[in-house]
Amino acid sequence: MVERVLSQEEIDSAFRALRDGGSQQDLSQRARPYDFRRPDRIAKDQLRAIHVLHENFARSIASSLSAYLRAYMMANLVSVEQLSFMEFTHCLPSPSFLVALGMKPYEGSAVLEINPALAFPILEMLLGGSGKTGTRMTREVTEIEQSILEGVLRLILHDLRQAWQSVASLDFSIQNYETEPQLLQILAPNEAVVAISIEVRLGDVSGMMNLGIPSIIVKMLRQKFDQQWSVRKSGSNEDEQARLLRLIKPAKMRLDARLQGPTLRASDLLDLQPGDLLEFDHGVERPIDLLINGKLKYKGSLAASGQKKAFAIEKQYHPCE
Repeated sequence: MVERVLSQEEIDSAFRALRDGGSQQDLSQRARPYDFRRPDRIAKDQLRAIHVLHENFARSIASSLSAYLRAYMMANLVSVEQLSFMEFTHCLPSPSFLVALGMKPYEGSAVLEINPALAFPILEMLLGGSGKTGTRMTREVTEIEQSILEGVLRLILHDLRQAWQSVASLDFSIQNYETEPQLLQILAPNEAVVAISIEVRLGDVSGMMNLGIPSIIVKMLRQKFDQQWSVRKSGSNEDEQARLLRLIKPAKMRLDARLQGPTLRASDLLDLQPGDLLEFDHGVERPIDLLINGKLKYKGSLAASGQKKAFAIEKQYHPCE
């Protein structure tokens, strides 16, 4: 057998080839396609803030529309995501009830869409019906029906203004109506929008309400979002603590100081007579357990407070001890 010893140059060359090939392979694996037509996406923390904001909006419109229509209504926030305006319009049914919204004092328009599955039952209720229509309407909303729905839109826009009031004073107003999503020309197809989807349930009928807000306006409000949520976070802690304190102040708790000793059979308990002694197997120096509503919380010892017996708390109980 002939043994071949590699030179230092050959060893360096082998390591160099392995390193260069591995780095090129890693770079190719990490590469991802990027569409330069898509604008920069807004931060995730800002999306979460918008999510919380529109959860409050959903609860508010459920209450307002229930009172307006005199019927029980539920509204749940389904999703908050960023899409291109083309993707947003392609997700909407055709035909539908679309409203272009002004957002003063900022330039630009938002889009509010109410599915026909929701718009027509609301119309029926406004005209005196029950809203429990058996047929699913897929036609366009007429101009007369648009005028009837203006009262509902005023309530929705009022609650939307109130929801955004904590961030900025946006005056949402109706600019015009449309029935076909593809005919909306308020934004460029590749411009990003924040799409908010809310499911509204009216009895046995349910439908979607979609809101599209230009991402450029949301980005312009980034500083106000940060200020609002930081102030709200610091203030909400104090308010929440005060609220919880008010709730628990009238609560009553049962306190039990117990000597944990051996168990006793029922037959032995029945045979006890006056003068019998029971050994608790509990040393005098051993702390006594204090239970609050049946759960061990403190350890201490018996004490006297005037003419009454008391319990002196010495330390808090920790399960790991």
